[in-house]
Amino acid sequence: MTTLAIVYHSGYGHAAALADHVAKGAAAVTGVSVKTYKAEELGSPDMGPWAELAKADAIVFGAPTYMGSASAPMKQLMDASSKVWAGQGWKDKIAAGFTVSASQSGDKLSTLMQFAVFAAQHGMIWTGTGMLPGNNSSKASIEDVNRLGSFLGLMAQANADQGPDVAPPAADRKTAELFGARIAQVARQWSRARQPVAA
Repeated sequence: MTTLAIVYHSGYGHAAALADHVAKGAAAVTGVSVKTYKAEELGSPDMGPWAELAKADAIVFGAPTYMGSASAPMKQLMDASSKVWAGQGWKDKIAAGFTVSASQSGDKLSTLMQFAVFAAQHGMIWTGTGMLPGNNSSKASIEDVNRLGSFLGLMAQANADQGPDVAPPAADRKTAELFGARIAQVARQWSRARQPVAA
């Protein structure tokens, strides 16, 4: 069984909704199990949940974009992972990331770049969306998958005056599910390729 962990922080519930949909898409892939973790509940690297992350084949990082970067609880977890980094505990795991903000742009790319650099420092293998952009022609629609046109990772937008019951909208949730499925498929292929070959 290929294992996928989703580690996220959610200030107002929008990133949590995305995490749920990424997990839903990943869990639909045969042979993949998924577990989600709230960044602020993981504690120190000496605690149990970190051992579960060490066993995972893939880790997906998610957080809202606040003031041009990942939210503080997520950054705190990233900084706390230095002990894992020193031991190369996440080396060669599949990695991916998602983020959400109220604005269409909201400088979300900076958060995804932050996650990608973080993953690279850990020696992880980054996975992008693998999706063509939507909503970029006169015949396109805000209902398109990948309507924000992100390649590095999943971007979503949630209106500031709407709760996670309705925001992010259906298109972003569908994109999250497709992204989750892609990560799961990549992780499954990668984990099988890394298994020792019998003599």
